[in-house]
Amino acid sequence: MTESVTAMDWNAWQTSWDRQQEWYLPDREERFRVMLDMVEAFAGPEPRVLDLACGTGSITARLLERFPGATSVGVDLDPALLAIARGTFEGDERATFVTADLKDPRWTTGLPYDTYDAVLTATALHWLHTEPLRALYGQLAGLVRDGGVFMNADHMPDPATPRINQAERALRHARQERTKAGGALDWADWWRLAAADPVLAGPTAERFAIYGEHADGDTPPLDWHARTLREAGFTEARAVWSSPTDAMVLALK
Repeated sequence: MTESVTAMDWNAWQTSWDRQQEWYLPDREERFRVMLDMVEAFAGPEPRVLDLACGTGSITARLLERFPGATSVGVDLDPALLAIARGTFEGDERATFVTADLKDPRWTTGLPYDTYDAVLTATALHWLHTEPLRALYGQLAGLVRDGGVFMNADHMPDPATPRINQAERALRHARQERTKAGGALDWADWWRLAAADPVLAGPTAERFAIYGEHADGDTPPLDWHARTLREAGFTEARAVWSSPTDAMVLALK
């Protein structure tokens, strides 16, 4: 790549990120589909959405493709992933990206709107420990309009089923090893490519200075999320999708 990165280059990075994520989450597109179904159910075809911990803008891309009249605000702290997001959506007035640390109690002050029809996040908040996540849920209750929704699709293992968890983990890891032998990129491989790219090398170095190799967060079970969201001020909360390892909780304001 050169310093004059083209739209095709950014799309290539998006595709590469998607493939790397799918190595871990083969049902990733299914959770996005259900997520957007629920956005349509509660907010219609022109929602104002907060893409929380947005990364490269994966949710934003699928949102705007399905709902051309939607508006998306992406929030993240990762400078490398935000560089890809901003490059991908450059010139699209429907998408805005904000750099913010979700652990900073003032992070909402940088948002362009006070309320949102939906706040969406996927495979990201497990980077937070339980108490910062509880505090974040309290802030989100103030951002979602009455009748709007928050959805979090993430790792939510059930500690009450250790044998099921172990069997699923063994099968998943065996499949991952087979696909990696066939050339699939894992997390570390993808970041090595980003660090070697002349455009992303600087943001990638900044990213590792912020996070290290990987953040050390918590993965509480689904019932913790639903209960904590109700305690935060949402009126209803339950799972609307699940897999053997993950689930998506929807909280209604």
